[in-house]
Amino acid sequence: MKPSFKILPERGSNWRQIALFFIAVIIGLGLFMMREARVTSYLSDDPQACVNCHVMTPVYNSWMNSSHREWANCNDCHVPHDNFVNKYYFKAKDGLYHASVFTARAEPDVIEMREASQEVVQQNCIRCHVQQVTQVKYDGWIEDHREKRTGRQCWSCHQQVPHGKIHGLHSIKYNLAPIPTDKEEMVIPDWLAEQTSKKLQE
Repeated sequence: MKPSFKILPERGSNWRQIALFFIAVIIGLGLFMMREARVTSYLSDDPQACVNCHVMTPVYNSWMNSSHREWANCNDCHVPHDNFVNKYYFKAKDGLYHASVFTARAEPDVIEMREASQEVVQQNCIRCHVQQVTQVKYDGWIEDHREKRTGRQCWSCHQQVPHGKIHGLHSIKYNLAPIPTDKEEMVIPDWLAEQTSKKLQE
């Protein structure tokens, strides 16, 4: 006789309705938390998904003011691009780690990449900048370029690309986050916009 595993008590039992109620509560809370955490936004390549978690605001703001903003979003650098499955597996694994650290309030003041993330970013640097990495003309004026051009991490030289040197949580002490900083809204006051348009018409 096979042992049977039952989630619900037998029909007619008083505990059955209580069990159904608690299962419904757990599912409802799970769906509510997924909605509040904007879980589906993490499936996209939208950089604003990263600032759902306020500790990423200084990193996001530094990227917003870098030249990389025009060419690369967060996922272009921080997730693998070798195949679709690996990309979303890495995003899920990293995302769950980040969520657990943030939930436990254990985030450091300055966020640094773990070893697996460093490998991914290095591969993506080379993927986008392979021409510069293999450029022979640098051998004459960059010390050890030929020997170390793929052996060392790109940010050992390019330390301020693309996040700058000031990106700790203390750099945004009074910033209410997450506030997306790249909304395409007019920041000029209405009265000034009217005056400017009048001057242009004259």
